Amino acid sequence: MRTKILLMTGCITVLVVAVVLLISVSFIRSKEHHQSRQLLLLMCETGEKNLDYYFSSVEQSVKNVASFAERELVGLADEDLREATEKTRTYFEQVANKTNGVLTYYFRIDPTVTKAVEGFWYTNLDGRGFVEHAVTDITQYDTADTSSLVWFTVPKSTGKPIWQSPYITDNLNVRVVSYNYPLYWRKQFVGVVGIELDYSMMAEQVESIRLFNNGYAFLTDASGSLIYHPRIDLATVPDDQWPQKPDGLFSEQTFTEYTFEGREREAAWQRLSNGMRLYVTVPVEETEGDWHELIRNAMIASAGVLILAGIVAMLISSRITRPLQQLTEAAKQANQGNYDFKLDYKGNDEVGALTQTFSNMAVHVKEHISSLNKRVYVDALTSVRNKGAYESYIEKMQDQLADAPKDMEFAVGIFDCDCLKSINDKHGHDKGDIYLQSASRLICRIFQHSPVFRIGGDEFAAILLNDDYRNRADLVDRFEKEVLRINGEKTNPWEQVHVSMGIAVYDPEEDLCVNDTIRRADKKMYVNKRNHKINDIV
Repeated sequence: MRTKILLMTGCITVLVVAVVLLISVSFIRSKEHHQSRQLLLLMCETGEKNLDYYFSSVEQSVKNVASFAERELVGLADEDLREATEKTRTYFEQVANKTNGVLTYYFRIDPTVTKAVEGFWYTNLDGRGFVEHAVTDITQYDTADTSSLVWFTVPKSTGKPIWQSPYITDNLNVRVVSYNYPLYWRKQFVGVVGIELDYSMMAEQVESIRLFNNGYAFLTDASGSLIYHPRIDLATVPDDQWPQKPDGLFSEQTFTEYTFEGREREAAWQRLSNGMRLYVTVPVEETEGDWHELIRNAMIASAGVLILAGIVAMLISSRITRPLQQLTEAAKQANQGNYDFKLDYKGNDEVGALTQTFSNMAVHVKEHISSLNKRVYVDALTSVRNKGAYESYIEKMQDQLADAPKDMEFAVGIFDCDCLKSINDKHGHDKGDIYLQSASRLICRIFQHSPVFRIGGDEFAAILLNDDYRNRADLVDRFEKEVLRINGEKTNPWEQVHVSMGIAVYDPEEDLCVNDTIRRADKKMYVNKRNHKINDIV
């Protein structure tokens, strides 16, 4: 009987432990997979909103110019387009300067309407401003063939605006993305207005989307052909060697699995307003987490319990009930997404080992989920990194500082947008948003090699490293000159830029930590703010 009881107790013990472990692993694997998918979708939706905002601003700029041009055409005599063209030229220049990422802009008149006026084409290849460029000779192309001169022939044949996939311009040898809008005069097609965007700016926005250790984002057109991929330099790929679409990638389902570079990957995608698709992808093994290790630990723990149960089953039968109940309750809480349970059994036996393993597993899962939640680091309004990214960056710098304090060279810049509250109160928060975006673009443009963060409602920070650190004096001078130039050109207060700035250089003799440098930069910023003596710019 004793043997039967021991055998029965041992079998029951093994069964209970195995069931608890298997249920726990199943619950955790399911929950972790769900959390990973939600994060994948969140990153994709955030990137989609940022890109759509960018593309929509370009579309609106082109539509505004088209509407202006068509209004100017009203009442003109036949083929008398020069006056309307010149007025459109002036208006287009204003619009292009206010639109982010514009590389070229143009207004082309159909030569079948008139050959007396061709239109105009302006480029900004060096970032110093737009200069007029000789226009393409449209008459050498067959404008009835939509396969040639797509930017002109497709709007003409369809009567609709189009986004053209990235291409290398014949005259400039630069990769661009363009948006083109048809113009009509007396219900007859008369020409096209369009903007070409710097392909690299769009690529930078996609490149900034990162997930886990090896997750990234890429763009395709509506048919699934690659437009941008961080692992493939599409600018150097010949047309006859264009990458093939991986099987399973181009799906109508939000989540899809496919194989790339020999690894199983999972992706979420969202359609952009211009028809492109944004994908965020990550290796499957990174979304599955540590559940393989948990299964191995479960098998080892079960084997240990099976051996010990036959020896000490009668002695520990009363003690094993309570920890098993705790494990069962903990598994239920884990299934509900609650990992804050407490397992206080410390026995030096199989159940104790199991309890400790389960507790450690819960801690790891909670930390893992917490880490995932901290990866969304982009500020939605300005597209720079947010305060969470700033704090994480400072922590990493502090770790480096602790290892080699005298080897680090960096400076911290703190920027405060003056008069934001006044603009919000008198002109509305939408104008305040424009004010903040203008300030953010200026900071990023001047300190273009430094990470820039939005750390408050109207406050930004930049960490100056390498060339920006060495050239900080010149950059500060450029910044102040740019502020004067912008404020001299703009009349509306929300289009101007009034920024107080303080820059402090890390001094190992004075600063014990990164925050000491930040505090000194903050103080300098407030001194600069007082020196400005700006009462009210509105």
